[in-house]
Amino acid sequence: MRQNNMPPYRQSPFANLTPVVKNLLIINFIFFLAFEIIDHGNPFGPLTTQLGGFYVDSPNFRPWQPITYMFMHGGVEHILFNMLALFMFGPILEQAIGPKHFFNLYFIAGLGAYALQTFVQAIEVHNIVGAFTISHPGDITSYYEYGVQGQALHDLYYAPLVGASGAIFGVVVAFAMLYPDLELMILFIPVPIKAKYLIPVYIVIELVSGFGQFSGDNVAHFAHLGGALVGFLLIKIWRYR
Repeated sequence: MRQNNMPPYRQSPFANLTPVVKNLLIINFIFFLAFEIIDHGNPFGPLTTQLGGFYVDSPNFRPWQPITYMFMHGGVEHILFNMLALFMFGPILEQAIGPKHFFNLYFIAGLGAYALQTFVQAIEVHNIVGAFTISHPGDITSYYEYGVQGQALHDLYYAPLVGASGAIFGVVVAFAMLYPDLELMILFIPVPIKAKYLIPVYIVIELVSGFGQFSGDNVAHFAHLGGALVGFLLIKIWRYR
């Protein structure tokens, strides 16, 4: 009898990618490649300045940024973490609610993230200057008159919001609502944890971090919370169980 020496068939890990998730992965990596080439990894480069998300009163604000900021990432770790989450949770959720609803959930969650982050920025600006806008925001001397808070005000106007994290949070929360008892493995935690326990804890951590404003923390926690809230509301509105 002839022995079959053919190697066993191994399915590609990308074989089960759903269409919306696959296209989102491709687009995100294309934007990141452009970021690395044009901005040379500089989060304040010309491409990020045009496509990142800025406060609405900032001289760098453009009307397309609430969409384009979702495809900009500040580094390799940033994009890999977001795309890994999309790769893990996206296909299952897209199969459950359909491509159209998944597409809508992803982008509406991203818009919700931008909206909540902008709302929080507006409150912070108002706390410093007593208004939601300042005179001549393009003039650097406009920030000096606010003393020690001038640098914080300048950062609110010129630090870009980048990344798909808000949209990803919407996806993850929606996933946890539809599959609450699915057990997930987390790095450095040796036991599986059900989604209905893990995701709420993560949301609480984001909430505490957002209000705590810890030193050296430049993560847009309220953008994450905005995306999570939209994901929750859409699943409720669409009445998925």
